[in-house]
Amino acid sequence: MKITIVGTGYVGLVTGTCFSEVGIDVTCVDIDQKKIDGLKEGIMPIYEPGLETMVLRNVEKGRLHFSTSLKDSIQGSEAVFIAVGTPPGEDGSADLKYVLAVADEVGQHMNDYIVVVTKSTVPVGTARKVKNTVNKALEKRKSELAFDVASNPEFLKEGAAIQDFLKPDRIVVGVETDRAKKIMEKLYKPFLLNGHPTIFMDVPSAEMTKYAANSMLATKISFMNDIANLCEIMGADVNMVRRGIGSDSRIGTKFIYPGVGYGGSCFPKDVKALIKTAEENGYPMRVLKSVEDVNEHQKSVLVNKVKKHFGDNLTGMTFAVWGLSFKPKTDDMREAPSIVIINQLIELGAEIKAFDPVAMEEAKRDLHDTITYCKDEYEALVDADALLLVTEWPEFRVPNFTVVSKLLKNKVIFDGRNIYDPAEVKELGYVYYGIGLSQEQ
Repeated sequence: MKITIVGTGYVGLVTGTCFSEVGIDVTCVDIDQKKIDGLKEGIMPIYEPGLETMVLRNVEKGRLHFSTSLKDSIQGSEAVFIAVGTPPGEDGSADLKYVLAVADEVGQHMNDYIVVVTKSTVPVGTARKVKNTVNKALEKRKSELAFDVASNPEFLKEGAAIQDFLKPDRIVVGVETDRAKKIMEKLYKPFLLNGHPTIFMDVPSAEMTKYAANSMLATKISFMNDIANLCEIMGADVNMVRRGIGSDSRIGTKFIYPGVGYGGSCFPKDVKALIKTAEENGYPMRVLKSVEDVNEHQKSVLVNKVKKHFGDNLTGMTFAVWGLSFKPKTDDMREAPSIVIINQLIELGAEIKAFDPVAMEEAKRDLHDTITYCKDEYEALVDADALLLVTEWPEFRVPNFTVVSKLLKNKVIFDGRNIYDPAEVKELGYVYYGIGLSQEQ
């Protein structure tokens, strides 16, 4: 079976590589010649654990190919996946120009029946626009070739995307015809053999499922951050509250960890897009608007704690920041809370020394040379007035506090992810600030 994936960003490259891993002939297409040349040489455009090894293996096996020509790649393909970016517009709506540009090109160059699959996260109704665009291109050619449009949203967690794809919680597919369903069943047959559920539904429902899933997870995060802020005021311990509610099977333990807000390529963009879609259809998404408001506020919580301890004027002070990416095991800096935190500290006169295991090159796109990038977490501590833990990378969980004490000017820790035991670090002589914890505890 042969398929084409258009877009070699996070979703496209992981999708194409994982399909090739189960024996499908995959060509990944991108208009970025430099990126394609790099992939052909084994240079990954993104960081994702396990991805590089899998790409190299399947290229060597002859199952995974890279090209800049959709015209050539699409010939003989049973399905073409659209996995290009859908950046948010100024009004929060998803920009579909790249998706529709691919649809137009598919219509120009297809020469047999094909299933056009939207893999990018797109608003409800996008499949209809894709179908219209392909039809218009075919009409210009005076062609009556048949095709179908399907929706197959991704549910990949950055840092665990390979595992998520090969062993998914579920596979969601929206189709309009039995013919398209058979193609998608054939494509996902290797995963069905392992018992992973594939849920077929209508196309609009599949499109909505993706937005609803991400919005629900974002809601859990913002709800817990709101509770954490109230815990501080009331003298409660949010860690105890989290354990208390997480033991309820109806709630569960996932996505109820308080912190400095969510970021990344999905949650912020998808929440905005769903709010905008609702507005365009005359319905206000009141809960999601609050989710977004809480998240924006939460990105300032750590800086407010710094101001409470050191005052509003941080001129002449230096702060060590551990972690820059929006979450561990990725170099993704999109909507990362660290950007807001660092910029706010700089506005107050502070200097920043930062370390992240993989995201520092990406961070330079946003932060440029406004901060000092360090070779490891301990170099960032040298002569710093305090430590801010922003991203909970595993290597930060058990630091050598003896070394930390010698390097820091002041034994002050602002833990934006609650990864340290407050009693333990206080016993070592630190002033400790967590999220959702009363200072009296």
